[in-house]
Amino acid sequence: MKKILLSVGYFFILASLYAQDAVYVSPTGNDTYTGLSVGNPVATVSKALEIVKDKGIKQLNLLGGVYRIEQPIVLTPEFSGLKISGPGTISGGKPITGWKPYKKGIWQAIIPAAKDGIRSFRQIYVNGELRYRARTPNEGFFRVAGCPDGTPKTTGYQTHSQSFEFAPGDIRSDWKNLNDVEAVVYFFWLDNHLPIESVDKVKNTVKFKYKSSKTFTDGFSEDGARYFIENTFEALDEPGEWYLDKPKGILYYMPKEGEDMTKAEVIAPFAKELLRIEGDPANGKFTEDVELANVVFEHCNFDFPPGSVNNTQGSAEVSAAVNLINSKNCRFNSCSFTNLGTFAVDIKDGCSDNRVSNCLFHNLSAGAVRVNGGKAGSSPLTHTKNNLIMNNEISGYGMNYLSAVGILIQNSYGNRIIQNHIHNGFYTGISVGWIWGYGRSISRDNVIERNHIHHIGQGVLSDMGAIYTLGPAPGIVIRNNLIHDIDAYKYGGWGIYNDEGSTGILVEKNIVYNTKYAGYDMHYGKEITIRNNIFALGRIDQIRRQTGENHPSLYFENNIVYWKEGKLFEGDWKDRVYNYDSNPKQLQGVEYKRNFESNWNVFYNPNLKIDEVKFDGGSFSDWQKRGYDVNSIYSDPMFVDTDNFDFRLKPESPALKNGFEQIKLDGIPGVSITNKR
Repeated sequence: MKKILLSVGYFFILASLYAQDAVYVSPTGNDTYTGLSVGNPVATVSKALEIVKDKGIKQLNLLGGVYRIEQPIVLTPEFSGLKISGPGTISGGKPITGWKPYKKGIWQAIIPAAKDGIRSFRQIYVNGELRYRARTPNEGFFRVAGCPDGTPKTTGYQTHSQSFEFAPGDIRSDWKNLNDVEAVVYFFWLDNHLPIESVDKVKNTVKFKYKSSKTFTDGFSEDGARYFIENTFEALDEPGEWYLDKPKGILYYMPKEGEDMTKAEVIAPFAKELLRIEGDPANGKFTEDVELANVVFEHCNFDFPPGSVNNTQGSAEVSAAVNLINSKNCRFNSCSFTNLGTFAVDIKDGCSDNRVSNCLFHNLSAGAVRVNGGKAGSSPLTHTKNNLIMNNEISGYGMNYLSAVGILIQNSYGNRIIQNHIHNGFYTGISVGWIWGYGRSISRDNVIERNHIHHIGQGVLSDMGAIYTLGPAPGIVIRNNLIHDIDAYKYGGWGIYNDEGSTGILVEKNIVYNTKYAGYDMHYGKEITIRNNIFALGRIDQIRRQTGENHPSLYFENNIVYWKEGKLFEGDWKDRVYNYDSNPKQLQGVEYKRNFESNWNVFYNPNLKIDEVKFDGGSFSDWQKRGYDVNSIYSDPMFVDTDNFDFRLKPESPALKNGFEQIKLDGIPGVSITNKR
């Protein structure tokens, strides 16, 4: 009797898990089945969508297993209201089999489609782990030996460059399939991927098929940039490296210790896109209310189109696996995006009120989520707005395109980026805005709140920060974020970075510590309020304003700045007074206004007495005589445990008495309430 009851109970559990009015898919199914019950699933997602469309069903269940696709799944307005539930995996990859020993620890597999020009890829995954193309040197970099196209000093750093000199032996003209070999250059805030056109072994110069947008220098210096050579057969000498000989259609791989190539699962991405949710606004139709839950997306292929070498900031020209266009109120919940050769999710023109929440993003060649739409002045139908990116784990992004951003908001407004845990990337964690300078921008009213961003940058590129803004952005709020361990190659590695033209931004109640450069940096901007933040333990400097202008730029009030090394203030803190209504040449007798304000702050360095601290080159008293920080104090803020990065304030803290409000870490992922790492 007990067994009968258990069986009945199991039946009812299945019934509750899988609705009767649903379509079922399974890799072990058959497309001749009805697909209308767990016991009769179809085998392919394309067949399931045919049934959904034909019968008007709004639930599609992907049963466990891998669904390999060559073309993207496309959901158009007739699929509005559809819910797709996992735990199935949608993969754009193809297994590579038939491995045989080649020589010297190298194995090979035949890929006829590569010889025919049908298949090409930049990543392979062995037993679920990313493997890189063969490179030289295996560790570190070569250095550009000379820049015949120009340098920052001779032609300006934005000179388009197509060749450089190399040290003898670093690049060879006799490499196999030379035109498939690439130089990967790390400089400024970019990683260029430059296919070689020719090598002059007499002059030791290399010419590339396409131009870089910058000089091949180590940032703004006259020294040569760092680079390595990728995708050359002769460099296949390190376990975990591979090389695809396209003309012969042969893939070579040097296994890592313990990998048995007769049993290993080797996947190479094939499909260039996995899912597209696309409306038709020209006919008044959007794709709406589509939900994907507990679905895994992996293996998506990307290659640069002719002329492209990744010149765009943030690797913005890299495509995405999942694309939303003219879609409203679509949701990704508890999905996983992993082992992708692209960005993961791209929310494009005409999208609004979409949500990406509780998702895992891991091992991405580029970034996790990108949001972009029509610019200011464009058709309202192209505007992208009011999307929510919340409670996601983003770990290991920029694995191939290091300049990629974790979450990139370009031309879009009203978005909320909340409670995301972003770490182990090589460039900026969250970036908002896409207008350089003070031009008209549509990027406004975006909220960046309660995110935890740490261990990014990793000393590879320059000019980056945990949270980055660009251009006018009225109504943007950066609040209650926890930021730490941010490192850059040369300059940068800032905590919060308001770049060119940032305007109308509120930065409050953030905790920023262990940055290479300043916890807060402003390039130039207008009316940015920085209040009630903790900026601690910058290595080189603490607060930086790069450029002062004749308008209100910065209101720095009620913050705590705590440091043990480096400068307190860096950059341009000169007094500039102005009057908006007057000609600068006729300012006599008018009321002046300061171009920045600083007051009610707490400054403290436990290793320095107050008369040893420089405030813009002078003493604290001199600084106050200039009208700054007249109500600020130099005193130990009395954190609970600075050594363990617990920045709560003790009840007797002088900062509390000076009006500072305790910063709460409630809702911030990946950290305990005691602020410890």
